[in-house]
Amino acid sequence: MLSVEKINVGYGTIQVLWDVTFNVKQGEKVAIIGPNSAGKTTTLKAIAGLLRIKSGMIEFMGEKISGLPAHEVVKRGIVLVPEGRRLFPKMTVLENLKLGALVTPEAKAKMKDTLEWVFQLFPVLKERINQRAETLSGGEGQILAIARGLMARPKLLMLDEPSLGLGPIVVSQIFSALEKLNGEGAILLVEQYVTKALEFSDRAYVLERGKIVMEGTGEELLKNEYIKRVYVG
Repeated sequence: MLSVEKINVGYGTIQVLWDVTFNVKQGEKVAIIGPNSAGKTTTLKAIAGLLRIKSGMIEFMGEKISGLPAHEVVKRGIVLVPEGRRLFPKMTVLENLKLGALVTPEAKAKMKDTLEWVFQLFPVLKERINQRAETLSGGEGQILAIARGLMARPKLLMLDEPSLGLGPIVVSQIFSALEKLNGEGAILLVEQYVTKALEFSDRAYVLERGKIVMEGTGEELLKNEYIKRVYVG
């Protein structure tokens, strides 16, 4: 489904990623874990078309997408829910959700059905439907950001640090809802909460200093002594 082959990415003269290679299969949940400043967010931005790669190749559904602008990547079914939520604070919950469905004609046509589906996944959003986004709690705001991404009915949903700054109960609620997305597309997850990320994921990659240093199933990495010592504690 998604194939990332030996991509090199940087900001100006500062290189961040070196020959990063990984893949995501249809319907799969894949995590990228690693320390701060390892290049995890840079990887997602490169896939989303927000950063140009210096070399290498990114393919999606058999088509080369590296070099495409971000709006064209979205049209092909890849949606990034960025770190920090990036909601429209003065707009209501409903208005934010509707904006998520305007990225493709197909998503717009299915907006009503998708709204009902999203409200089933996240009932709190239906309760807050007419509230402005700025009045939501941190957890509710993160839920809205994820739901807005789902309104585009993506083939690949990319999540950048969805648990950042949230309490354990809210984090569990978010991952519980994401578990229900099986069959609704693949998920590529960047997450600081390593135990939760590996429990959730089918497979995972460890990114350190801009390079993939380890990979395996979520279960395998949870049992790995290095992962337990460095990331789990």
